[in-house]
Amino acid sequence: MFSDNKKPKAMNELGGQPNRIEKNTKIKGDIVSEADFRIDGKLNGNLKTSGKVVIGKGGYIHGKVECVNADIEGSFNGELQVAELLSLKASAIIEGTVSVSKLAVEPGATFNAACTMKGKGGTSNNSGTTGGATVSSSTSGFKSSVGKTNEPAKAS
Repeated sequence: MFSDNKKPKAMNELGGQPNRIEKNTKIKGDIVSEADFRIDGKLNGNLKTSGKVVIGKGGYIHGKVECVNADIEGSFNGELQVAELLSLKASAIIEGTVSVSKLAVEPGATFNAACTMKGKGGTSNNSGTTGGATVSSSTSGFKSSVGKTNEPAKAS
C-alpha cells in the first residue's frame, strides 16, 4: 500500500531539478551547474556539470562539455569529457575530441572524433585497443579504425 515504487525519482538528487534548454532556444556563453542538463536547442559555449548531459535529437552544442554521464541524440562539435558513460544514439553526430571511461554507440551514429578512453581512477589506458584511439564512423553503421596515439586512423 505504501510502496517506494510510486515515488517519483529525482534525476540528480544532489544537484536538484534538471535544467532544460528548449527547442528554438539559442544560448551563447558558458554554463556551470551541479544538476543534470537536457539540451534540445543550441548552445555555443562551454557546459560543466557534475550531473548528466542529454542532447536531444534536435539539440546542438559547439564548445567544451565536462560531465559525469552523457546521452547524445543530436549534434556535438568540440571537446567532450565524460567521467563515466557516453551513450551515442543512432541519430548522434559527434566531431572533435572525446575523453571517456565507457562508450556505447548505436549503429547509425556518426562518430568522427579522437577518442581517449580512461581506466578506473581517471588514468589514460594506453594499452590494448582503447588508448589514444581515433574512431571514425559513418551513418550506415559503426565502423572503427584504431591506431597508436601518433598514427591517425584511416576511415573505412
